[in-house]
Amino acid sequence: MEVALGAGTSDLVRFALDDGVALITIDNPPVNVTSQAVRAGLMAALDAADEAQVSRIVLTGAGTAFVAGADAREFDAPPQPPHLPDIIDRIEASDVPVVAAINGVALGGGLELTLGCAARVAAPTARLGLPEVTLGVIPGAGGTQRLPRLIGFGEAVAMISEGRIIAAEKALQIGLIDALDDDPVAAANALVLPDRPATGALPAPVLDCAATSAAQKGAAKRAKGQIAPLKAIELIEAATQLPLDQGLALERQTFLDLKTSDQAAALRHVFFAERSAMARGRKGGDEITEAVVVGGGTMGSAIAYALAQQSVRVTLVETDDAGAARARDTVAGLYDQAVQRGKIAPEAAEQALARNHSFQAGYDSLPAAQIAIEAVFEDLGVKREVFAALDAALPRTTILATNTSYLDPNSIADGLRDPARFLGLHFFSPAHLMKLVEVIRAQDTAPETLATVLRLTRRMGKIAVPAGVCDGFIGNRILTRYRQICDVMLIEGAMPAQIDAAMREFGMAMGPYEVQDLSGLDIAHANRQRLNWAARPDIRYIPIADRIVEETGRLGRKTGAGWYDYDEGKPLPSALIEGIVTQESERAGITRRAFTDAEIVDRATTAMFDEGLRILDEGIADSAADIDLVLIHGYGFPRWRGGPMHYAERQGQSALLKRIETYSEADPVTWTVPGVLRRLVADGDGLKTLMGDA
Repeated sequence: MEVALGAGTSDLVRFALDDGVALITIDNPPVNVTSQAVRAGLMAALDAADEAQVSRIVLTGAGTAFVAGADAREFDAPPQPPHLPDIIDRIEASDVPVVAAINGVALGGGLELTLGCAARVAAPTARLGLPEVTLGVIPGAGGTQRLPRLIGFGEAVAMISEGRIIAAEKALQIGLIDALDDDPVAAANALVLPDRPATGALPAPVLDCAATSAAQKGAAKRAKGQIAPLKAIELIEAATQLPLDQGLALERQTFLDLKTSDQAAALRHVFFAERSAMARGRKGGDEITEAVVVGGGTMGSAIAYALAQQSVRVTLVETDDAGAARARDTVAGLYDQAVQRGKIAPEAAEQALARNHSFQAGYDSLPAAQIAIEAVFEDLGVKREVFAALDAALPRTTILATNTSYLDPNSIADGLRDPARFLGLHFFSPAHLMKLVEVIRAQDTAPETLATVLRLTRRMGKIAVPAGVCDGFIGNRILTRYRQICDVMLIEGAMPAQIDAAMREFGMAMGPYEVQDLSGLDIAHANRQRLNWAARPDIRYIPIADRIVEETGRLGRKTGAGWYDYDEGKPLPSALIEGIVTQESERAGITRRAFTDAEIVDRATTAMFDEGLRILDEGIADSAADIDLVLIHGYGFPRWRGGPMHYAERQGQSALLKRIETYSEADPVTWTVPGVLRRLVADGDGLKTLMGDA
């Protein structure tokens, strides 16, 4: 029998009585986050259970989630009562046993709610974890103090510091839950309660120094520069020494301090940006079941493999039989890698290769695929030939997509029967692992074409960012500007190793010159030649990189040397390269000066923001958040800084305006003040006004 909780309470929590058992159901779709209204409803439900003098309380969630955590949208505001720790304390101290019936995901505050209960029953499909460190905070309602008391120090420190989410079966093995059942509510009603004290009353965990060291090393590698994982480890260590009430107080204060930090704000920004990006493919568009990929090199084979993982049948086209055989070997190698990583059994890999892939030379007898993706090398003429052949060989309804990094999709599409079904798909290498894909709207791309491709990329687990047409689209356009500014710093006084070290310390996965050595100096060289940088009056041309390619033949790791010399794979500063750098400074009449690491970072990140602002103003990107996603997922910008646009906004646009004005006074060719930035500062507006949604 369902009972109303009374005036002033939320309908997000339901209360029912059945034969002396109270059932409290959290019903805050889609994932039952513990908003203030939910917390108030829980308190009211516990009051109702007290008044009804029940013998047991079962706590569960509606739909497919128990509780997926706190409402992150409330993090920017002061905490509002009732507070989750108070609810959990009340549950734990209750004279009436509370049993958690974990029907789905129990994450963050959701898992902490269950830790206050006398017992926990989970559905086999449930997943449990305390992933708060991935949002720049730590568990703030007892997780660091109760979890190690329940499952032991080692399991808890690994789980919390990594933000690890585990399956229900694993949770049963480590003692986090007491039973598995397809009907967790019924099982929670009937469960014989375990003979143990409340979780908080269990003995303090025993410190495991080896587990602490492993967690610290893992955090340094996985989350370099991030504060929250290390704070979480400290708090779990504190649980071995402090009484529960002191540990809880320390945990709560740490949580509140981190909640308002720059890192937490950045990670929340990225979290919501990713959620918004993934939502794009939920509505509209047609389902793709058959695809053609042209080009069996590293990129094309990886795209074909990634499509096949979503049960898309893929025909990979090469120019001749030998090329088709090489493509098959490349794709087979990707399955072998998956087998080695334990992702698939050898027999299943063989079956998937046979079932989902075919390889052929030429365009005869292609299947009536819903999409064809071209992944040949960056040559406009070659790409046009490919699309002319595809246009003739495939139905008029087939979507045609070019995987290009810089070339103009509108020029590639010239001559197609129906350009409305054409667009660009800029995958990032390796395409089967990298989550980012830029979806390029050509001038005639139809909305339904875009919708179908976004549906496909979402199915592939990709973060798809729509972009307009310009040289380099979003990511490579900003990368080009970033590298240009770094080259200017080279000729003015810095060296490659210092710039790389400064950007790594800032949090970039690699410095710009390390990245060029990895990808090959010939790629950027070809792009500069295509754009004729040496003759352009609007660019301060720095010839250092071109001299390295043209005079030394050093193209990076693939030739054994580039910006760096290499000793058994270890990069070492090169006297030859440093000599070329200083020669070019002398030739330009520049007196070299020292750069601080902070100055290097300021110039480089301001260049990213400057170019991103222009991209926004031109309508190339739909939002500043999309630019941040591209730089984080495609170019190694530190996630915990939120991307270049978020990072700049946190510094303040007035400060950035003054900085760019200063740069422009000293170097008016390299730096000009974006008019849109002057307008934003004058009007006191944020970046959202550029998209008309402020």
